[in-house]
Amino acid sequence: MKLVPILVAVALLVSTGNAIATERTVTLGVERMTCVTCPITVKKALSHVPGVKAVKVSLLHKQAVVTFDDVLTDVGALTRATTNAGYPSRPVE
Repeated sequence: MKLVPILVAVALLVSTGNAIATERTVTLGVERMTCVTCPITVKKALSHVPGVKAVKVSLLHKQAVVTFDDVLTDVGALTRATTNAGYPSRPVE
């Protein structure tokens, strides 16, 4: 009888295949960072977005590298978070 809940869980996962998260990483250009506190603000803003797993911000390169769960968030939400914190960003190719 313990097998039935497992089979139900597997069936649910298979039927909602597109809901399986994929970890993605994006690099955002954040041009307005000018001082040592700017990366702290950008990192904090990005870290508060649901689904963000890791954030590394470089003042020198004026970039933020963000690893996130693509089921919970997307690049648009990340750029909105930095913009709302006063640091507009865009994906870097």
